[in-house]
Amino acid sequence: MTTTSAVVQFIETADGPFGILTDEDGAVIASGWTDDPASLIDRLRPQDRPTDIRAGETPAGDAVRAFYDGDVEPIMTVPVRQRGTEMQRAGWEALRRITPGSPLSYAEFAAALGSPTAVRAAASVCARNAVALFVPCHRVLRTDGTLGGFAWGTEVKRSLLAREAAA
Repeated sequence: MTTTSAVVQFIETADGPFGILTDEDGAVIASGWTDDPASLIDRLRPQDRPTDIRAGETPAGDAVRAFYDGDVEPIMTVPVRQRGTEMQRAGWEALRRITPGSPLSYAEFAAALGSPTAVRAAASVCARNAVALFVPCHRVLRTDGTLGGFAWGTEVKRSLLAREAAA
């Protein structure tokens, strides 16, 4: 089912502008550290891209502000809507259960998904996450403890992890 209309909001954060794209129901469908609507839309599969986008306030904006004010919990209560395979959807749900300040390795994340040898598949789940921060793929690290990749840059990932560890 294609989202026909959406609302986009941009919030200034300590890590730069943060964009939120929500569907008609207020669920976040794309988000990330950008002030370019096209960058958010590009995170979606072509068939899931909204045809009408207007600027406005979103319910998710308050959760982002709370996160940057030191309360990391509200982002986990924001409704999100992502379309993908059964494994991707299960992975995105599992990412939301990772405790802030206690990141997992890709191997641990694969094991949490029930497939301890499927490390590449677990990494793919993170890479295809369109709703950064609300589905915290930044909480997954390389097995050696280094940051690994992040669609919005490793400096943002480092900052998010430090913010959560301090909370």
